[in-house]
Amino acid sequence: MALVEPELRRVVERLHPSVARVCRYHLGWDTEGDGSRAVVRRTGKRVRAALSLLSVRSVGAPERFAAVAGTAVELVHQLSLLHDDVMDGDTERRGRPAAWAAFGTGAAVLAGDALIVQAVAGLFHAQAPGASAATDALIVAVEKMVHGQAEDLALERRSVREVSASEYADMARGKTGALFGSSAALGAVLADAPPDVARALHTAGSELGVAFQILDDVLGLWGDSSVTGKPVGTDVTRGKKTLPLLLAAGAGTAAGDQLAELLDSGCLTAADIPEAMRLLDATHGRERAEEAAARHVASAAASLDEAVPSPGVQEQWHSLVAHLFRCSR
Repeated sequence: MALVEPELRRVVERLHPSVARVCRYHLGWDTEGDGSRAVVRRTGKRVRAALSLLSVRSVGAPERFAAVAGTAVELVHQLSLLHDDVMDGDTERRGRPAAWAAFGTGAAVLAGDALIVQAVAGLFHAQAPGASAATDALIVAVEKMVHGQAEDLALERRSVREVSASEYADMARGKTGALFGSSAALGAVLADAPPDVARALHTAGSELGVAFQILDDVLGLWGDSSVTGKPVGTDVTRGKKTLPLLLAAGAGTAAGDQLAELLDSGCLTAADIPEAMRLLDATHGRERAEEAAARHVASAAASLDEAVPSPGVQEQWHSLVAHLFRCSR
C-alpha cells in the first residue's frame, strides 16, 4: 500500500476531472463533510500489487520496481472491476452503488478505458531494464483477460449440464489467472530476471488466480453481503457457471439432477435461491469447490518453491498465500 497508493493517486489526478471523479469514487477516495478530509472506504486488498512486490523481492531487485509493477496491475484490476459491473449488471460494489450505477454506464466505461492506458504507459516509460518486456507481458495478460471474460459471458448461455469443470478452469485461468500470473512475474520481468524464474512465478500466480476465482464463486453463494459488499446469490439467477454450481449439478445424484433442472429452467428469480442453496448443500458443492481451490494453491506453492531461492522470501510468499485464502473463506 505504501508503495502503490501514492502512485495510483498521481495517476488518477492526471485524468480529466470528470473521469478522475469516477475513479476516486470507485477507489473509495471520496471526501465527506467540508471536503477537507479524505475518507478511504473499502478500497480492496491490493492483492495483485502485493504479488508484484514479492516478485521483485524474489529476484533481489530494487523495490521501486514494485511501485511500477504494482501500480500497473492494480490499474488493470480496477479497469476490470469497472467494466465487469457494467457487463454483469451488478449495481453494488463494496457496499454501495457501483460506479456505473452512480455515474452512468458511459462514465464508468470511460474511466476503465483511462486506467488501462495509464497502466500500459507506466510500464512503457519505466526506468527499468525490462520495461519493454514488461509492457508486452501486461498487454498479453489483458488479452487473456478479455478472452476469459468473453468465455465467462458465453458460458452463461449454455446449459449447466454442458459445461465441464475443465472448461471452467480454462475460463478462470484467463479471466482471473492471467492478471494474477502477470502480477506474480511482472517485477521479475521489469528487473530482467532469468526467463525460467519469471515463468515459474507466472505459473504460480496463474494457479493462485484460478483458486481465487473459485473461492470468489464460493463467496458469491455463501458469503456475507455486509462483508463482500455485493448481494449474495445473484450468480444463480444470472446463469453464471460457477464451479460450485457445476460440480453440484454434475454430481450424478438426485439432488444434483434437480439442481441442474432448476438452473436450466431459464426463469429463475430471487425466490428460487433458497431451493438452489438447499440442493447445493445436499450435493456438497461448496466443499468440492474448496477442495479444487486447494489443489490449485498446492500447485502454486510448488512453483514458488522452484522459483524463489531465498527462504525468507519463500516464507513471505507462503504467508501471503495463507492469509489471502484464509480471508477468502
